[in-house]
Amino acid sequence: MQISNYHTQQEEIACTTIMPTRMIPDMVDDVRQSLLKTPRSLSPKYFYDERGSELFDQICSTPEYYPTRTENRLLSKYAIDIIRKTRPDQILELGSGYSTKTRRLFDACEAMSQTCIYAPLDVCEEVLIESAQKLSEEYEWLGLNPLLGDYHGGLGNLPASNGSHLFVFLGSTIGNFERAEAINFIKEVYKAMRYGDHLLIGVDRVKQDNILHAAYNDAQGITAEFNLNVLHVLNRELKANFNTEEFTHSAIFNKNKERIEMRLISNTDQNVQINDLRESIQFDCGEDILTEISQKYTYTGIEKLLTEADFSITDHYQDEDAYFSLVLASK
Repeated sequence: MQISNYHTQQEEIACTTIMPTRMIPDMVDDVRQSLLKTPRSLSPKYFYDERGSELFDQICSTPEYYPTRTENRLLSKYAIDIIRKTRPDQILELGSGYSTKTRRLFDACEAMSQTCIYAPLDVCEEVLIESAQKLSEEYEWLGLNPLLGDYHGGLGNLPASNGSHLFVFLGSTIGNFERAEAINFIKEVYKAMRYGDHLLIGVDRVKQDNILHAAYNDAQGITAEFNLNVLHVLNRELKANFNTEEFTHSAIFNKNKERIEMRLISNTDQNVQINDLRESIQFDCGEDILTEISQKYTYTGIEKLLTEADFSITDHYQDEDAYFSLVLASK
């Protein structure tokens, strides 16, 4: 499908639905496969209901949480260089959310008189439309083609378009993948691209334990509330009866695996009913649920991740403390 009629600020904005190329498990499937079995875990995608999204925005503003502001600074500093080297006719962002940081790239396009189409891919239609409406007001020259879909369902049905493409995957979201899964995903991105296209990816770095610990255990307790909110999601969606006061947030850096592991730990022996599944879970005191991993990478680890997927590294941008990397790679 060729993109010929993309949206401008004068038009009503609608999303193009991207059909998955493989099955995506729903909450019922995930709970049966991961929460009802030991060791217990839960996909981090269930964090982001309306309340969870609000809490995550608050986390990004805490003094301890360096990734968001560090990545944004890198984008502000190097956006012109990135656009000069890629000259994209289309910017396609995976997991775009509100496209906050991507504006640095649009600013660079504007400064260089580089017009393009922006194709944000996200699972939430309301967020896509709201974001696209704001972008159409801020950047009158920007073509918009919001894509409604889940990149976990595969990238084989992304719409075709002419010209050069810059794929964008920010926020160190690659860290939520197990290492083997991360390589497979990067290979899938590579397959969806044309020769000469580029990928811009944000990746969090291995660093001092105390900095990592503080980032995921902020003094205000917002990350703890964010973690516990997933139990409210299960209560609402599956008619469960989790008591959040009976669980404690934990986020610890696993040095051997070089990743933050975020968990909810049961404070007592307890039985939780999941009525929609007609199941119950018996928690022992101290038993936990792994709710998220956040893989951290070394400089060489990042480049290995990309080169194993056959990408060529164009540039590796990092801050002065080497806390975070933006990597530009090409097919």
